[in-house]
Amino acid sequence: MSQTAMAIAMTEKKSRRGINVGIFLLFEWAAIFLLLSSSRGLISTFDLAIERSGAVIAAPSVAVPTWTAILVAGVLIGLADIWQLTRGFGKRTNDVLIAMVAVGIAAFLVWATRGKSLNLTGMFATSVVSATPIALAALCGIYSERSGVVNIGIEGMLLMGSFVSVVIASVTQNAFLGFLAGALSGVALAALHAVLAIRYRVNQIVSGTGVIILAMGLTSYFYRAFLIPNPALNSSPRVPDSLPIPLLWRIPILGPALFDQSPVIYILFLLIVFTHFFYNYTKWGLRIRSVGENPKAADTLGINVFTLRYISVLVSGAIAGFGGAYMSIGSIGFFNEGMSAGKGFLGLAAMIFGNWTPVGAFASSLLFGFSEALQVKLQILIGQVNIPYDFLLMLPYIVTMVALTGVVGRVIAPAADGKPYEKQ
Repeated sequence: MSQTAMAIAMTEKKSRRGINVGIFLLFEWAAIFLLLSSSRGLISTFDLAIERSGAVIAAPSVAVPTWTAILVAGVLIGLADIWQLTRGFGKRTNDVLIAMVAVGIAAFLVWATRGKSLNLTGMFATSVVSATPIALAALCGIYSERSGVVNIGIEGMLLMGSFVSVVIASVTQNAFLGFLAGALSGVALAALHAVLAIRYRVNQIVSGTGVIILAMGLTSYFYRAFLIPNPALNSSPRVPDSLPIPLLWRIPILGPALFDQSPVIYILFLLIVFTHFFYNYTKWGLRIRSVGENPKAADTLGINVFTLRYISVLVSGAIAGFGGAYMSIGSIGFFNEGMSAGKGFLGLAAMIFGNWTPVGAFASSLLFGFSEALQVKLQILIGQVNIPYDFLLMLPYIVTMVALTGVVGRVIAPAADGKPYEKQ
């Protein structure tokens, strides 16, 4: 392509993005106007104190004038739009878009709380709980895709882990055995996916989709055939909802969210740290990354591409099965048909949003977890918010689409991700 053609293409791209920003600005101010029209003279109160583990963690409440806060949010978003239009669309474009969306969500939250109060500390703690299965699903995707194997089947592995863990925990009355069984069930499905994708070089998207369909069919059948007629098989012991860490859990705001949670969430934190260290500072982690980037070069250096890919996919299945066990015996204590409810796909979105890194994936999971917690809070305020319940259920998935729209142009997947390798 000639330089003139490239220049014309770039000009047209900037023009389209300018039109998109202009449309976004128009809709944004229309929404701000609607929010302002029902907010004059009202106060939104956000409580930071919370009672956890039988003790009150004191913190001051924050009261803001609803109308003024929404107006300030609208002005900030408008200034960001104007900054983009005047300065052009460079590397900071996506960052500005994400900041604008965050400010818009904050403005909506202020409006929804007008004349009432909302406990933000409790909402943050709930966000971490909601984010846990999504973060585990994202870590599952990282372990698989860092080796070059796309794992669309996370949703099915979560679902199978939820089912098997409940049955085993109910029979043995041992939650630990339930988690172990859930992880092993994820490994079994991951093994099927690995054989199809690595040995037989089946399209990895098709293979992962098959895993989902298989898990949905099996769990639905066995749930109706065995769990419904035998409730004792669907009533497992649960792990503690909270295990406060001495001193740390009393830190205002952050303490209840990070240091007064289920043991499974602490395992998630340790897994995030381990994964970051493993892929960046260990020989085996760097080898797996090389297999995911350039398997031919890795093979030339004597690295067994197939073995590392098999191991990576099996480990990813164990993490997904463990995440599924958390959704059932680690959370509510029983299995519901289709209870994964898209968490596997949200995990994949978090993995992409986090640029295939464990810390980034966890931060992205918190965003989706916050949207789920916000959805629950809005249901409590539904009489005031006056939004149909079904639209509130869509909120986490809308946030997912907005997030991926904002960052999909700048994330970099492993170069060999999704490409079967055939030894020469």
